Amino acid sequence: QVQLVESGGGLVQTGGSLRLSCVASGGTFSSYAMGWFRQAPGKEREFVASISGQGAVTYYTDAVKGRFIISRDNAKTTLYLQMNSLKPEDSAVYYCAADLRTAQAMGIKRRPQYEIAYWGQGTQVTVSS
Repeated sequence: QVQLVESGGGLVQTGGSLRLSCVASGGTFSSYAMGWFRQAPGKEREFVASISGQGAVTYYTDAVKGRFIISRDNAKTTLYLQMNSLKPEDSAVYYCAADLRTAQAMGIKRRPQYEIAYWGQGTQVTVSS
């Protein structure tokens, strides 16, 4: 069993920055890939970024490339998402997820979301124009 707890969301103006954190407990943190997903009102939850177990490989959706950075501190069992140059369209509930079946960043990116077993409770990010 893995438990994930996100924090760091909030209200920010266009062009501002936020850093999300996701603390994991259970399992061997460095052995599994993790990702960030988001869901805006009236839309399906979508992939944002993923990172391999050791943190060497990352993937991003095109909409956030060059603005967001996913990272992890395996010693602290914590996943991060640094969000810069925020836009109103980035407003959403952000979820972290853990895929214990793979250590590969591409693995969690490609896996259907219903097959990902562990999710955080979500943290709201609102970007005002």
